[in-house]
Amino acid sequence: MNSAAAGVLVLAGTPIGDPADAPPRLRTELAGADVVAAEDTRRLRRLTQALDVEVSGRVVSYFEGNEAGRTPELVEALLGGARVVLVTDAGMPSVSDPGYRLVAAAVEQGIPVTAVPGPSAVLTALAVSGLPVDRFCFEGFLPRKAGERTARLREVAADRRTLVYFEAPHRIADALTAMAEVFGAERRAAVCRELTKTYEEVRRGPLAELAGWAAEGVRGEITVVVEGAPEPGPADLEPAELVRRVAAREAAGERRKEAIAAVAVEAGLPKREVFDAVVAAKHGSA
Repeated sequence: MNSAAAGVLVLAGTPIGDPADAPPRLRTELAGADVVAAEDTRRLRRLTQALDVEVSGRVVSYFEGNEAGRTPELVEALLGGARVVLVTDAGMPSVSDPGYRLVAAAVEQGIPVTAVPGPSAVLTALAVSGLPVDRFCFEGFLPRKAGERTARLREVAADRRTLVYFEAPHRIADALTAMAEVFGAERRAAVCRELTKTYEEVRRGPLAELAGWAAEGVRGEITVVVEGAPEPGPADLEPAELVRRVAAREAAGERRKEAIAAVAVEAGLPKREVFDAVVAAKHGSA
């Protein structure tokens, strides 16, 4: 299709807490939109009141429950030349929020997609965590089920990048406990709560310590930043640790041969040494 005839999809980042953090362009886009698709129309109303902006375009809800059904309707509006602004409750649409399905559909149709940059819980938490920020990986929300959560954590246990997670307050204690078990009790982390809001709090410490603190109950929006795995040296890894790392990779779907090769590279050891450790462990448990 001819994208020149289409409208524009605007992904509008919204404040993660303080409305004063809203960029000036957010006001302009909300006021000039033909359609505003909002994750929560009531929150949108509160935001526009705080920003003293009037939305003259059509406002529709766009959340997890109706995302699949409403996407074709919004694409049709875009194809008709509409300027559609998508906002979620906080932060950037499609980053652990509704939006990816609409972006993918718009791109497929050749519709221009742009964004209004805004506050980011991921980058804000990284910046205040006190942990390395030169390389990081955003992991989103962990699975709710304990077994799936542990398997997901094992996939990145040896990752040397700083890890960033979102977590719900009623699951944060279990998540931190699982992290301490998989990553190690002494792995450093920061729990960032209610960023930019009145009761902002950043709690830093070893994972086991943070898990104990969270067991008493934590409220609010939470972002967790976890230190990456330490640089391993050949003398640092006991055979049992080599076996554990191979097992974690196998549980994540790798073939044993590939897992052994990868762990050998991580540890700076010959593949044969890792293979021998796995075989010895297997015979020892037989």
